[in-house]
Formats: sequence, C-alpha cells, structure tokens
Amino acid sequence: MDGIHDLGGMQGFGPVIREQNEPVFHAEWEGAVFAMMRAARARKIFNSDEMRHAIERMDPAEYLASSYYERWLAALTRLLAEKGVVTEAETGARPANRARRRAPAAGESQAVVLDRYSTAQSSFRSSNAAPAFAVGQTVVTSNERKPGHTRLPRYARGKRGVIAAQRGTHVFPDASAHGLGDAPQPLYSVRFEAAELWGTGDVDTAAPVYLDLWESYLATVAGPGGDRG
Repeated sequence: MDGIHDLGGMQGFGPVIREQNEPVFHAEWEGAVFAMMRAARARKIFNSDEMRHAIERMDPAEYLASSYYERWLAALTRLLAEKGVVTEAETGARPANRARRRAPAAGESQAVVLDRYSTAQSSFRSSNAAPAFAVGQTVVTSNERKPGHTRLPRYARGKRGVIAAQRGTHVFPDASAHGLGDAPQPLYSVRFEAAELWGTGDVDTAAPVYLDLWESYLATVAGPGGDRG
C-alpha cells in the first residue's frame, strides 16, 4: 500500500535522533498499549500483518504527528472495533476499574503467565514446492501499484537484484493482512546495489541493501545479466 508510512528513500525528514539510554517505555500508557497488543495477538483477534495495515490506514498528518506507541494505539483501536470486540463508543470511554488484572492461578510461575500472552507465532510454513529462483540468479522486482498491504517498498520496485539466500516458505503478508488466509510463498533475501536503488549521485556504492521479498514480487530477467546459465 502506498502511503506516508512508506518512508524508505524519502528525504526532508531530518536526521534520525538517537536517544541515549532510552527507556523501554517513556510513559506508563505505552506499556499498557504494548500489553493489550500482545494479548490481542495471542488470542488471534488479529495478526501482525493486519496490525501493520491498520497503521498504514492512518491519516497522513496524524501518522507523522504520532509517536511509535501512538501509532500502535491507533491500530489497536481500529482493529478491535473492526473485529467487533468493542464499539467505537467503548474505545473512547475510560473503564471504571482500569487497574483490574487477571491474577495468576495458584502455582503459576511468571514464565507460564508470560507464555500465555506470547506473540511469537512463526510465519514459516512447510511446503514441498520447489522455489522458482536460485541463489545467484538475477531478478527484477514488480513495479505494480497495489491498493492493499504489501511488504515491497516503493524504492525497490522495478529494480534489479540478485538472490542472496532462500528463506523457506512463509505466510504472504499481502493476503494475510486482508483476512485471505496464509497463502504461503517462498521468501528470498535479495541483494540490491546501492546505485540501482538510489542512482549514482551521493551514494555509498560499497553498501548494498538486502531485502527479504516474497516470490510473487519477483520475475526473471531476460537477456544478458539475467538467468544463470
């Protein structure tokens, strides 16, 4: 999905300021949002691809003005309403007892409690299908503009790269983000030369970029410099 969130390669936003000794959370509410997001995903109310797509659908001005966890909160609010877990009116109301928590059962260790809310759900899927591309093969990425979620950034569309590694078969985000199932595809690490992505201007040509890309994003390159012989 094209939008303001796809910031790769864009200019004019100033340098990235790194905060020294940055805390995990800057405010208590950020920790609460983190916990709610983990709990919702652990209960499979929505998946990580749906979460990303919800953030992508934020108003551009709101997106740019929001902090990291404010974007998470916007996505959580949208998804819980869309999934019918809460109403929009309920998301704006403060619960009478917001401090209520589920107490651990007798004998439960902290590790067991944390495991219950774990979101470490693997995207890997088993498959007997052979990958279409081999390591060392030159490929070109799709230049098709899609209205929905995609993990192919704009700056890497219609660009030539080389397959650096095969990553196995994984859930396809473009389908998963829209409730269309896993639709698993082979995943590859693709190496792009800096000049291919950014041009030959003020570019560090010794710094290639590696992107993990799904098979349907890629096509073979015909002619010289294309398929391996």
